[in-house]
Amino acid sequence: MTKQWYIIQIIPGNEEKVKSEILKRIQELKMQDFFGDILIPEAKQISSFSTLEEKSEQLFPGYMIVSLVPEPEFFRLVKTVPRVIRFLGGESPIPLSIEEVERIVAQVKGEVKVIKQQEILFVVGREVEIISGPFSGFSGIINSVDDIKQRLVVMVSIFNRLTPVEIMFDQVKT
Repeated sequence: MTKQWYIIQIIPGNEEKVKSEILKRIQELKMQDFFGDILIPEAKQISSFSTLEEKSEQLFPGYMIVSLVPEPEFFRLVKTVPRVIRFLGGESPIPLSIEEVERIVAQVKGEVKVIKQQEILFVVGREVEIISGPFSGFSGIINSVDDIKQRLVVMVSIFNRLTPVEIMFDQVKT
């Protein structure tokens, strides 16, 4: 009896409650041999503005993955837990591939870090403060934005002259 990984959809924000309820039911019914891990996919995220700021954030709010022996009674046990909506795949749940599981487990263990997209998009004409590099402490106006290279051209006043300075996204704050 080989365990496989399945995705369950739950009401977002209830991941920990659902996980503990499933574990409680498995324990009560003495079904530990038929279930494996239950994971809430999350990853350490690095803010694009500060490489020092790391926090854990859910990758897929409202979803969890569970390892179990693919038998109707075990699917039923999970589906009857409050706040569980369904298995992905409906009546015949589809197991995850080994590669998908390995990627998610690596992210959960912190082996893969995800760079969080900046919350505020850089807009031409917006004023920014340069926080690192040779122009640290200067303020300027965004002249152009290169999202692909994550660079800005900022017009900075040096000796009462506007001078274009090319800097990276993580060197400024809005």
